[in-house]
Amino acid sequence: MSVIDPSLLQQAVEGDAAALRTLLVHFGGEVRQRISGRIEKRWRASLDEDDVMQVAYLEAFLHIDQLTARDSASFLAWLTRIAENARRDAIRGLSRQKRPDPVRRVVATPDADSYIGLLECLGVTTTTPSREAARRDATAILESAIARLPEDYRTAVRLYDLEGRPISEVAAGMGRSVGAVHMLRARAHDRLRLDLGTSSQFFSGSA
Repeated sequence: MSVIDPSLLQQAVEGDAAALRTLLVHFGGEVRQRISGRIEKRWRASLDEDDVMQVAYLEAFLHIDQLTARDSASFLAWLTRIAENARRDAIRGLSRQKRPDPVRRVVATPDADSYIGLLECLGVTTTTPSREAARRDATAILESAIARLPEDYRTAVRLYDLEGRPISEVAAGMGRSVGAVHMLRARAHDRLRLDLGTSSQFFSGSA
């Protein structure tokens, strides 16, 4: 592993997008190589290392401010961990696809019930006594939270969770692999749980 100037890491953490791109180009190949050996042959039709790295790069831009260490080894380990988590998300989604769990599938209706279904999938519960009030609250609050997601995360949630489209159709519409959609959706769900659990007076996280 080659060593880079620590000041580049500092610049990236402080929000310099060009510095972060330089770091991703520098270390991305090594991380890609590590991830490549961890994707089993049976998943290759739906997932490859480039899918994983695309999501890892997006996550790196979203969370670079959380990096505390300021050396090459730490950055490489951090990026590898992000990529590995994305790979696991994809495999988990692909595995469920082969053995569908109806409890985890959102109602395939783009109305208020689909928002309640998404909340149940997220493991987030409403504290509003009235069911009708809960539906209104869920729709308004989830719409606001979904609007704050990065574009690809937002699209995956809308098409799959709220509109109930088949995963293959979602992937085709987004120009992504099925595995990539599973990764994007899992990351989106994590961000929604955090958002709903910390910013909403109507919900409390339980996932």
